[in-house]
Formats: sequence, C-alpha cells, structure tokens
Amino acid sequence: MASSQTRRSGAYYFQRGWQLIHLSGIRRYVVIPLLINVLLMGSAFIWLFWKLNQWLPLMMSHVPEWLQWLSYLLWPLAVISILLVFSYFFSTLANWIAAPFCGLLAEQLEAKLTGKPLPDSGWAGIVKDFPRIMKREWQKFAWYLPRAILLLLLYFIPGFGQTAAPVLWFLFTAWMLCVQYCDYPFDNHKVSFRQMRGALKQHRFDNMQFGALISLFTLVPILNLAIMPVAVCGATAMWVDRYREQYSPHK
Repeated sequence: MASSQTRRSGAYYFQRGWQLIHLSGIRRYVVIPLLINVLLMGSAFIWLFWKLNQWLPLMMSHVPEWLQWLSYLLWPLAVISILLVFSYFFSTLANWIAAPFCGLLAEQLEAKLTGKPLPDSGWAGIVKDFPRIMKREWQKFAWYLPRAILLLLLYFIPGFGQTAAPVLWFLFTAWMLCVQYCDYPFDNHKVSFRQMRGALKQHRFDNMQFGALISLFTLVPILNLAIMPVAVCGATAMWVDRYREQYSPHK
C-alpha cells in the first residue's frame, strides 16, 4: 500500500525545494548550480528582452491577412512562445554545464534526508562519473530534440498551429523539466533513463504539476535565477519519498 508521502502533489515538492536549499550542510552544494544559473539565465534574459522588439514584428508578419483580426490574441501568444522556447533552451544549456554539480547536490541532499550516504559520494565521485553523467545528458537531449522540432513546426501553421503551439509547448516543457530534474537522483542510483521515464509516468499529473511550476518560475525575473537548485532539491525530496524504496539498491 502506498504511503501518504507518495500522494503528495508536485506543488508540495516544488515548495519543499525552496526550503531545502537553505538546509544546513547543503547550502555549499547549492552555490555552484546557483552561480551557473545566474550567469547564463541572467545574461540570456537581458539579451532576449533587447531582441524582442525585432522578433515580434517578424513573427506577426507571417500571420495571413484574413487572421489579422486575431492579432490582439496572437501577439501575447507570440511573446509567451518566445519566452518559453528561450527559457527552456538556456535552462537546458545551464543544466548541461551544471549537471555534475546538480548530481552532487542531489546526492548530498539524499544523504541528509535519509542518513545514508551513497557509495563514492563527493567531489571524487564527480570526476569518476563525469563521462557517464555527460552521456546521460546527451540521452535526454536526443529524446527531447525530435519532439521539440515537431512542436516548433506548428508555429509555421497559420491560425490553429500558432494558437495551439504555445499551449502544447508549455505542457511539453513542463514534462521535460520534470524529467530533467528528477533524473539527477535516479541517475545517481544508476537507474536507466527509460526506467526513470516509466516511473515518472506512474504519477504523471503530480509530476506535470512539478514541471509546470518550474517552467512558470523560469519566466519570473530574479526568482528564475534560483530555480535550478530549487528544482534539484524538490526532485530529490520526491525521489526519497516516492521512488527510492523501489529503485535504490542502497536502502
């Protein structure tokens, strides 16, 4: 029978992440992912807001004349689309760079929450596992890319495609962000990428909720700079409560 913990929502784990980044003994592992995210996301959003004035008229020029009466609706959708695509692109880039440090943060937080350190944990473990960690990041990217391209093609379909694409992109991004951050504790236990996706599908609604909140907060200035370590901590708490008993050989 599932414990009450397994029924906690994605919103609970997102909120839990904000608490856990302040945990004694964990703060020092938060610093590097935080700095990487601040540098990349901060620079990306400054650049993006400079470019929006050029890109929006270009996007709206592709709307056919008979749909110009919908421009009041399509214009905000275009803004949301640009923000969603670029926030995910730059957060993905930040995650590639910070992956070893996010894995270490997940590892140390799990040890703190359970009182059971993982074998070969610490900075030496990062060096040892670096090739495997990068291979895993490539696996995630290879799974994501063809699906993202299909969704982006919708933006070139006037009317329906340009209206539906932002909604579908948001849902896809929510799922992919959940996969991205939950993968760190799963990967620390050598759970395969396919197994991990199967596990997350068992609680699809809760996990989509978790990913959707990450996606929304990625769009919020200032708060988005801290979102990477918050998401890693929330995903690790979810792993400990919901998946560790089934998938970890180091109980």
